[in-house]
Amino acid sequence: MTQQQSNTITPHLIVNDAASAIEFYKQAFGAEEKYRMLTPDKQKIMHAELQIGNSIIFLNDEFPDCGRLSAKTLNASPVGIHLQIDDADLWFERAVNAGAKVTMALENAFWGDRYGMVVDPFGHNWSISSHVEELSSEEIQRRAALEFAS
Repeated sequence: MTQQQSNTITPHLIVNDAASAIEFYKQAFGAEEKYRMLTPDKQKIMHAELQIGNSIIFLNDEFPDCGRLSAKTLNASPVGIHLQIDDADLWFERAVNAGAKVTMALENAFWGDRYGMVVDPFGHNWSISSHVEELSSEEIQRRAALEFAS
């Protein structure tokens, strides 16, 4: 493992093709690979660390014998990873161009963010957001009521 200090909580993604996932995250989110440890037969990635912005993500291939299954194998993921970045349009477009599928189009959301969601080719859900407007709690509540009234 790298010597970089991790945050208190670090996402740990299990994928069915870690080497391809690393390349996708590099293209889609500008990830920088910090560390990679292969199995002794060099067929799978036991542990990798990627940095996106100021955050670290752990990643490894699935190991069904140990109960480590990917979102793709499970055909669902109840977890979302949120990217709060400076330019949602740029990051969203880059993710889609790299192969992510849009699950919620990028739009100006009622709470003052430019916000959209994608699912990556490995079954993980990502929300992408940039803050674009300062709003009071009251204004957010008013806009939410209008949003959900229709």
